[in-house]
Amino acid sequence: MLLNSEEVSVDFGALLLRLTASGTLLWNHGIVKLMKFGELSSSFYDPIGVGHAVSLVLILFAEVFCAILVLLGLWTRLSSIPPIIGMAVAAFLANGGKPFAQQELAFLYMMAFIAIFFIGSGRYSLDRLSFR
Repeated sequence: MLLNSEEVSVDFGALLLRLTASGTLLWNHGIVKLMKFGELSSSFYDPIGVGHAVSLVLILFAEVFCAILVLLGLWTRLSSIPPIIGMAVAAFLANGGKPFAQQELAFLYMMAFIAIFFIGSGRYSLDRLSFR
């Protein structure tokens, strides 16, 4: 049944993509940075010159708050924009002069969130339940 219905397959694929991309970004990066906020706030990469702590807060917004919204499928397209920007900065500015192997993870996250932006939340999301 799952493979026979294109609509169900697309919605299930969107769910898996949302859960995987936002769940791993949240757990492996956002929570880690949140727990180390004190030690990172004075030395975090500051690409736009707003200060180390403000840059850290901005990436935490993308990696924690927005990742949770994408995970739940709430305001999914809008919520995917900060992680896209954050991962673009990580891939092309923070790791810009390094070998692609060091840019790869941020690049893959960026591409996953770009796909989520275009696909949307799918049927299995709070967007569909709340905005019917």
